[in-house]
Amino acid sequence: MDLDAMEAVRQLKYRYFRTLDLKRWDEFGDTLTIDATGRYGTHALGEPLNLDGRDAITAFMRENLGPSVVTVHIANHPEISVDGETAKGTWAFEDTVIAMQYGVLIRGAGYYTDTYRRDIDGQWRITSTGYQRVYESMQSLSDTPSFQLLSNMWASKK
Repeated sequence: MDLDAMEAVRQLKYRYFRTLDLKRWDEFGDTLTIDATGRYGTHALGEPLNLDGRDAITAFMRENLGPSVVTVHIANHPEISVDGETAKGTWAFEDTVIAMQYGVLIRGAGYYTDTYRRDIDGQWRITSTGYQRVYESMQSLSDTPSFQLLSNMWASKK
């Protein structure tokens, strides 16, 4: 059992979510291999998303998760197996999305299934990622008159 590789993969997935939520797009892109695939599916967006390549995945996130969309992803219960320079992982996750421009709050949970590769520079990166939803819910913020976003690190400072 390669515990160092397992820990590197665990840290990689945590970094993937942290850089996604903090909108650090260059760092987010660096969690992916050049030829990475992303298979995302959400009822809120309609059709499943099939994104091929680091640039396509990063561009989609940059364009669709801008300052008016607040996200938080929590991943836990990793099951990681390492086979030399490749690995597989499954993660339970929960996410919250507050899309102020659309006036909605989305919550969900599911399981990510990923593959990983140790690149030539020695860094582990995600080669494929995707998830299956256990549930996804959406509510209109106008249906919750008491809803207030008290803190948003991307809101304009007055």
